[in-house]
Amino acid sequence: MSNISIIIQREFNERVRKKSFIITTLLMPVLMIALMAAPALIMQFSRGDEKVIAVIDESGLIAPKLESDEEIRFETTELPTEEARRELTEKFGVLWIGGDILENPNNVRLYANSSSSLSLESNITGQIERILEDEKLKAYNIENLSQILEQVKTKVNMQTFRNDKSQEEDTQAQSSAVATGLGYVLGFILYMFLLIYGAMVMQSVIEEKNNRVLEVMVSSVRPFDLMMGKILGVASVAVVQVLIWGVLIVGVGALVMPHLMPEEVMAGAQAMQQGMPDAAAMTDMNPEMLQAVAAMTDLGYIVKIFVSLLLFVFGGYLLYSAMFAAVGSAVDNVQDASQLQMPITLPIILALLMMFVVIRDPNSQMAFWFSIIPFTSPIVMMARIPYDIPLWEIVLSLVLLYGSFVGMVWVASKIYRVGIFMYGKKPSLKELFKWIRYKY
Repeated sequence: MSNISIIIQREFNERVRKKSFIITTLLMPVLMIALMAAPALIMQFSRGDEKVIAVIDESGLIAPKLESDEEIRFETTELPTEEARRELTEKFGVLWIGGDILENPNNVRLYANSSSSLSLESNITGQIERILEDEKLKAYNIENLSQILEQVKTKVNMQTFRNDKSQEEDTQAQSSAVATGLGYVLGFILYMFLLIYGAMVMQSVIEEKNNRVLEVMVSSVRPFDLMMGKILGVASVAVVQVLIWGVLIVGVGALVMPHLMPEEVMAGAQAMQQGMPDAAAMTDMNPEMLQAVAAMTDLGYIVKIFVSLLLFVFGGYLLYSAMFAAVGSAVDNVQDASQLQMPITLPIILALLMMFVVIRDPNSQMAFWFSIIPFTSPIVMMARIPYDIPLWEIVLSLVLLYGSFVGMVWVASKIYRVGIFMYGKKPSLKELFKWIRYKY
């Protein structure tokens, strides 16, 4: 055990002292925030040039009510259709609307001078549908129709509570939107951790094998101790980074959030935390926003998520790093490792794909089993935890995950003992299975 602790200390110190560790540790929270804001920024800056569309409206009903925006500008024209198509080539296209549009709503054509997009077509058809609906309603000669339609428009924001919890436990409404967003973020974090830190172990083994460092170390340390020390050393680096990120995010959030949010928002969020949904509902704020703020400022909820993240990061990393270490010991360079690495990365990719499926229904049988199977459970279970699933499922997943790590270490150590002394030949999967069956 003393040898393992020495190797852990060496691996930890070697990586923590690097500038890359300091930079990534400080920049990752900023990058995560930027990643979450990226979709909105992309939508903001990805808008193309304004598209001018000439409108030929034979009905006379639609063209005056078409609304231009930042993407589309409508201009009426008196030119015949064929002449407009020939001469108005500088415009994006020509929109023709038939005279019988009320009776035949399909009598609409767009003659585009370049490739059209789904969003543009949806914009046009959506406006025409709304205008036709208004025109058909007017045919009933209802007095003050526009005022009535405006008054009857109603938006409902529903708060969801759990019947399977006691009143004392369920003091806060459960936001599906918050849980979904948090599930995606946590799942992606696990995905990146498994790939990055697992590959880090493999890269380290390959480098030391090529430098003949392993041969020197094996003379005084057992191969199993060497592998475990390397795995746990890199794991300690990952845990330290997660702790630092957690402290930074929680600390900054606790200090900055009350100052950024209006007083009424914070008051509504506190009302939800205290189990007073009626008081929160009386505010004019969106309940989804209040639930999101309440979750982000609820220390108990944050601690639960953070502890779960640590446990699954550590367990998932241990499971996969043992396999990555075995692959690194079996090859001489990263290029040769790609073929043997594929069976390891496929479950991680599968877990990421399943995360998108199970988030739609976190209580389905598929969600349950993929969050229990050790090879996919770190990512899938972290995506389910924000939905407040039963504790026994989390415990069962962790037990199977860490139990699988013990078994995988035994298998990987067999490959590791042989692989670190093999040079100049890339073993096949068949040869790796032979190494596992060797008796020492």
